[in-house]
Amino acid sequence: MSSIWPVLHYDDTTTALRFLVEVFGFREIIAVADDDNDIVHAEVGWPGGGCIVFGSTKHTDSVHGAMKPGTSAVYVVTADVDAAHERVRRAQDAAVVQAPNHTRFGSGAETYAFTAADPEGNLWTFGTYRGTATR
Repeated sequence: MSSIWPVLHYDDTTTALRFLVEVFGFREIIAVADDDNDIVHAEVGWPGGGCIVFGSTKHTDSVHGAMKPGTSAVYVVTADVDAAHERVRRAQDAAVVQAPNHTRFGSGAETYAFTAADPEGNLWTFGTYRGTATR
């Protein structure tokens, strides 16, 4: 079995962890802090499967060290788009970029989805589209 884990970088990893868990609904798997108590590595899991890995822009000595915050986009499959949207809408530090809507992705498949931005500008689309490989 294999899976894909996107890697993101944040200037403020503590805020990112709190946001991903409390607003988006991920669950914290691990958060490792450095000597300054800044999170240098974190993993969060989506209830329906899959994980996101993220680290701090403060640490530039790794292969991911040059990654800039706020330049990524992540798609998250969910059966309950409206519940995810409501959770994001209620959060004071979340920005809904596109409200829930019925649309077609590039593959031509229909989906119900919305897009939100996290505090550092990464875009997160939550939708019902599961991909053509899962049909």
